[in-house]
Amino acid sequence: MTEQSTKIIAILQARMTSSRLPGKVLRQIVGKPMLWHQINRVKRAREYDRLIIATSSDPSDDPIAELCRELKTECFRGNLDNVLDRYYRAAQNYEPDFVVRLTGDCPLADPEVIDAAVRFTVENGFDYASNSLEPTFPNGLDVEVFTFAALEKAWKEAELPSQKEHVTPYINRQPDKFKIGHFKQRNDLSYMRWTVDEPRDFEFVSAVYDALYHENPNFNTEDILELLRCRPELTEINGNIERNEGFKKSLKLDEEFKKNREKNTRGKTI
Repeated sequence: MTEQSTKIIAILQARMTSSRLPGKVLRQIVGKPMLWHQINRVKRAREYDRLIIATSSDPSDDPIAELCRELKTECFRGNLDNVLDRYYRAAQNYEPDFVVRLTGDCPLADPEVIDAAVRFTVENGFDYASNSLEPTFPNGLDVEVFTFAALEKAWKEAELPSQKEHVTPYINRQPDKFKIGHFKQRNDLSYMRWTVDEPRDFEFVSAVYDALYHENPNFNTEDILELLRCRPELTEINGNIERNEGFKKSLKLDEEFKKNREKNTRGKTI
């Protein structure tokens, strides 16, 4: 465990209006919503003090708030599109030292990986650390940990669409301003895709749950790897989908934002 004086909160973002697979977080896997499974997996982690589900105030996300009530899990509702603002406002009342960022498209989240990422960040004094910038873990076990001070600075200064939609680019793309760490494992499994962005991703994750959940609801990463060793055909379901496609779309919006800003600046100086 990290030092008791260090306050750490985990914030899991989730919304119904996913562009590529709308409503994915409440799609049923072995009889329960996908988000239900992820919340229960995340709750097995021990290196944080409080879990908050950060969804939007849009009526479309009412079912997520209802699920949180059923699971007796705290829910914060904020801005639909400015997720950075939603994260900051979800965290500010608690004045934490560190925030753990999780996303609602990772129903195979591993509590041991979450705990290890938190310890790595806190013990090394990083402002920000993750296992996704230089990935060695499967895509879908992503964890980001950062100081509340870094989050607050991003909230005050971020301007670009990618910085507001994806929360951390203002921090993790500025190593001159923030001390950044890369949490890695020895065996590079970054080619594996365990996240859910596309229908084929959901098909893959459903197959994993169908194979493992009934015998052991608390199955872990090693159990999944053993399943894939025995049934390698499962990896072909979604293995050719590009990683970080959503973030790349946001970077294109950044270019439009910069062009419009330059155009407006030139117009004011004429």
